[in-house]
Amino acid sequence: MQDAADLETNMLGPVLADRSCGDCTACCTVLQVASPDFAKPAGVPCKHLTAAGCGIHAIRPHICRSWFCVWRREADLPEAARPDRSGLLISISFVPEPQNCFEGVSINVRLLAGSDAIANGMAARVLDVLCEYLIPVWFSDGDEKMLMHPSPDVARLVLSGTPAPTALHDEVAAWREQYGMFAPRR
Repeated sequence: MQDAADLETNMLGPVLADRSCGDCTACCTVLQVASPDFAKPAGVPCKHLTAAGCGIHAIRPHICRSWFCVWRREADLPEAARPDRSGLLISISFVPEPQNCFEGVSINVRLLAGSDAIANGMAARVLDVLCEYLIPVWFSDGDEKMLMHPSPDVARLVLSGTPAPTALHDEVAAWREQYGMFAPRR
């Protein structure tokens, strides 16, 4: 089976050579890490995070060496979308037991605490870029997680199994084909 880094590369392409984390350490606090060689809860700064960045960067765990936010992979996202600049952390999410087919593998856009990305339009710019793919896109503001892509009409048809009207047939069929494997087993 492919590891997550390979799947992310297949979905979005390789890490862009001209994009680096720089001073951004959002993932070191926001994300939950549960790997064989390292674990930390979501929303808690990594124990190795210092004012100067990762205190063990040269020997950091494999998960930290192989994970990259979507901003590092998607050239159409503006430079200003880097998490520490935009207040948005964009990641590929893998849910082993999804509640619906749109949760198995998806893009998750998280609004970071104190972010003004909604008010200044950055969230809309990021979502416009990400919603061009045949990949479910979720947006989380810390309180609520909302499916942004596919559209509600398409999502409802995909989830219900109801035949799609002619205008939506091809789009619904594409989502069902791509993500039907993630439908919960009954």
